[in-house]
Amino acid sequence: MSASIDTVNLDELNEAFDNATTDRVLSWCYERFSPEEVKLSTSFGAEGMVLLHMLVNRGAAPRVFTLDTGRNYQETYDVWQACEDRYGIHIEGYTPDPADVEDLYKNGGPNLFYASVENRKRCCYVRKVKPLKRALTDAKVWITGLRAAQNTNRAGLRVFSFDKACQVIKVCPLLHWHEVNVWDYIRANGVPYNKRHDRGYPTIGCAPCTRPVRPAEDPRAGRWWWETDDQRECGLHIENGKVIREKAPINFTI
Repeated sequence: MSASIDTVNLDELNEAFDNATTDRVLSWCYERFSPEEVKLSTSFGAEGMVLLHMLVNRGAAPRVFTLDTGRNYQETYDVWQACEDRYGIHIEGYTPDPADVEDLYKNGGPNLFYASVENRKRCCYVRKVKPLKRALTDAKVWITGLRAAQNTNRAGLRVFSFDKACQVIKVCPLLHWHEVNVWDYIRANGVPYNKRHDRGYPTIGCAPCTRPVRPAEDPRAGRWWWETDDQRECGLHIENGKVIREKAPINFTI
């Protein structure tokens, strides 16, 4: 079954699913849209691994993609391979345009992101935001592993929203989960995960932009740690400088 994304009212949908289980949220995605139109994004962090395991257990091979920035840790590629081997699926990899990367090197060098916030955002745009738009061109639903408890920027997110940049329904099935829930699920189900999590990395991004965090630090303190702005995001979940959580300008029907 496939539905049009112009036929859903997000306010009604979020009210109906505010306390819904993760499985019920995922069921809605695949009941309203065809499997080819639903895509899970993962950077192979803990949350993405939980969702991948849940989707595979539903009995159908999900469409899964990752943004290969070209600056990832080897452990990220290791867990990517482990997931393909264990679940018997192909994970789509989207890379930045080589011409864009050459331009970054020509106008800032390989470590331009340390020089200014503007440069760092340029790098994130080339390596993540532009590839994301390509990845979602053939999708109507984008499933993400965002959790409200990850940082203050994400506290106001809803389970369902509309991503204007990519023109897709954005779904956060783990929105109300806490970190302990994520790791309890991983351990109980033997889910593959990035081994850098065992070395003090709560979240894992590009190697030059991620470091371990100290016990008292915020879980995302290891991302772009040289910046002082507490709104640090890569741009995938940002619109006009704010975390995307606006109502969709469309009228969905549950």
